[in-house]
Amino acid sequence: MLNISPAPECATPKLDHGNYAAMALVGEGRAARTFGRLVTVAVVIFLGALFLPWTQNIRARGTLTSLSPDQRPQTIHAVIPGRIEQWYVQEGQLVQKGDTILRISEVKQEYFDPKLLDRTQEQIMAKELTSKSYQEKVNSLDAQIDALSQSMRIKLEQAANKILQGKLRVQSDSIRVVAARTELKVARDQLKRGEEQFTEGLISMVELERRRVQEQRANATIIDAENKLLDARNELLNAELDLGGIRNDYRDKLSKAESEKYASMSQMYTTEAEVTKMQVDLASYTVRAGNYIIRAPQTGYITRAVKSGVGELVKEGEPLISVMPARFDLAVELYVRPMDMPLINTGQKVRFMFDGWPAIIFSGWPNTSYGTYGGKVVAIDNLISPNGKYRILVGPDPDDKPWPQALRVGAGANGMALLKDVRIWYELWRQLNGFPPDLYQDPMHVGIDKDTTS
Repeated sequence: MLNISPAPECATPKLDHGNYAAMALVGEGRAARTFGRLVTVAVVIFLGALFLPWTQNIRARGTLTSLSPDQRPQTIHAVIPGRIEQWYVQEGQLVQKGDTILRISEVKQEYFDPKLLDRTQEQIMAKELTSKSYQEKVNSLDAQIDALSQSMRIKLEQAANKILQGKLRVQSDSIRVVAARTELKVARDQLKRGEEQFTEGLISMVELERRRVQEQRANATIIDAENKLLDARNELLNAELDLGGIRNDYRDKLSKAESEKYASMSQMYTTEAEVTKMQVDLASYTVRAGNYIIRAPQTGYITRAVKSGVGELVKEGEPLISVMPARFDLAVELYVRPMDMPLINTGQKVRFMFDGWPAIIFSGWPNTSYGTYGGKVVAIDNLISPNGKYRILVGPDPDDKPWPQALRVGAGANGMALLKDVRIWYELWRQLNGFPPDLYQDPMHVGIDKDTTS
């Protein structure tokens, strides 16, 4: 059996709640229940709101521009230095492609001649005639060289034939000399035997004299044959000398003709080079004369005249006037931070608030925003801009409502790039932990991982 003694009376006096108005309200059952319900409802609403969808976004500031580079404002520069003589347009005026904007005059002394083009053309024609004459001279010398070559060939053939004839004559006369010597020997042998026979009385004096006459004739024959052989040899030497003379003579004539030909060709090429240079100068003069008139490169509005005074001098390459194309496709030029650059992709949706257009935007619920307009990322620069940010170009979203017609190039715009749809609790947790809306993943590593896992 437990021995439980009664508790002694508390020495501290009991608190009287009736003395406090707040405690009196708490103590009421209805107020307590109402407060508890409100707290419960608030907690339920808060927890339920944590599971609502939230669109992650990146905010950026930009300006309106045109989608194509040829649709953007163009500044017309002075191609040549000159003096402004007359304006044909006013600022804000609509001009068509090819319309005259202004006219400038020449300021360089070498182009002052008003007949410069005509005089240059006349000089070109004169030089062309000179070149033609040199060409005809070259053709004439070619014909002369051909004639000399043909004549030399014939002369050389004739000289060669003479040499051949001389050789054959020398050979024939040599045979005759040999025959004459043989005949002389036979005649001398017969004369010697005849003298012996005459001494023995075998032949008469008449026969002996006849043999002496034959010996004398044979001796004369050999002398004549040897003379003819010497003449033939001399003629052969003369023919060989004539062959060398023909070669030297025609070689000199051909060298002189070829030298004149090459000199004429050199003069002709020099003249043709001068003609080419003068033709280039004429083309330059023609183009320069066309640059005195400044024309509109395309249809558009005259926005601003940089040089305005008549008589004002302009330098080469100096801006004269700006033209805004009449037709252009609007786009927004946004600049994003380098830390947000990996999260931007081509084709990504963007919501805009244009300056001068009222808008109520809900950051996490772009579909419920009022007065905002949709766009898609068209281009992304790979090089950072001088302002330390990356430039992206955003065009209108064809699936969204069209942009206002009253928008003008150069107006400001606040852009909000839409990322992934997440729950509010995830976005709060991300903001508290400070990591980016989307993880930075290398597509190469992602592909490797996928291949490895597959």
